[in-house]
Amino acid sequence: MSSPTARDHNTISVLGAVLAGAPITRNQVMALTGLSKATVSRAVEELRIAGLVVDGDVDSVVGRGRRSTYLDLARNAGHVAGVSFGVQDTRLLVTDLRGRAIVKESHPTPGLSSAAEAGAWLTRHVRRASAAADGALRQVVVAVPATVRAGAEVVRPPAALGFLAGTALHDAMQRKFEVPVSFDSDANAALLGTLAEEDIGVRGDAVLFSVSSVFTVAACVDRQLVRGHTAAFGELGVLPAGVGEETLGRLLSSRGLLDFARRQGLRLQRIEHAWTRTPPGSEDVVRAFTSAVIAAVGVVAVTLDPATVLFTGRLAPLVEKVLPQVRDALASALPIVPAIMISSTRELGLSTIRGAAEAGIRAAHRQLRDHMLTARSKRLYAEAAGPYLS
Repeated sequence: MSSPTARDHNTISVLGAVLAGAPITRNQVMALTGLSKATVSRAVEELRIAGLVVDGDVDSVVGRGRRSTYLDLARNAGHVAGVSFGVQDTRLLVTDLRGRAIVKESHPTPGLSSAAEAGAWLTRHVRRASAAADGALRQVVVAVPATVRAGAEVVRPPAALGFLAGTALHDAMQRKFEVPVSFDSDANAALLGTLAEEDIGVRGDAVLFSVSSVFTVAACVDRQLVRGHTAAFGELGVLPAGVGEETLGRLLSSRGLLDFARRQGLRLQRIEHAWTRTPPGSEDVVRAFTSAVIAAVGVVAVTLDPATVLFTGRLAPLVEKVLPQVRDALASALPIVPAIMISSTRELGLSTIRGAAEAGIRAAHRQLRDHMLTARSKRLYAEAAGPYLS
């Protein structure tokens, strides 16, 4: 097989600029890539023939009365599916490769008892939503309320989704699709979604705490997700919360905090009642939760030094309620306290499907670039070898 040529790499550079910035003018592509006008025009024509790039709207007058036409990704270049698979609800977002929403759905998560059953249910919804989009499905990304290793293995899922443990669900779905299926934690997906939607500061270094069915953590540096070398990375839930024998994972998850409240004698049907109805004894629950938040933020402040700490999920309203005490306690212990914010997309599933789709888009972009290089190399090899193979 022939190696990629300089022309191939130029075409990939132009494709990368369009993928990252569409709609984008040719002048902007030239500025981003450093390529000449003729080289950009040649590359655009190749991408147009490949069905990846189309002309978009017309820009304002440029130069001597000439109009500049925007370049855009073709809608039939493909699409991705992002899924947030939760204990109570499952959300799904299908977007094109520019991130434009095509289908957004929400379904109550049924009583599932096995990975095979869950895989069939999720696959059915993804296929139906995908059918409404143009082009090929390129990637499926599923976010789950648990730690995920190597894009497939689910670790310590909530009890209600205990069958998620291991790779069985990923494997069941991958067998149903001809495109890559990858899994990630809901915290990682929510952080990606937040990065796409919110301004988290110039530094772009942040930690996100998902305080929902389970407690999960995600971090980014320069707006890029941080992934550890071992399974220990991000497992803050095993650390002590500073309240008796409780851990951060128990006090910063809705199920764990509800269990804690009931052990304190509170007869709560929903954990939200601890701060919305304030029954006698609820102040002890809120105080324990506050201690856990202080401990969690303190740990990441002194180890990861983020500019921003974000909270999202079912317990985020309680975090907002206790933030003044949290900030005061941290200010008395630390020289600098990171900005602590409640994600504007408080409902975890919304930011999570946006982030899952964003992860799919990034993977699809890499896939398209690799495919263009591989296809070009194979074509050159066939042309060169043709006379000898005939």
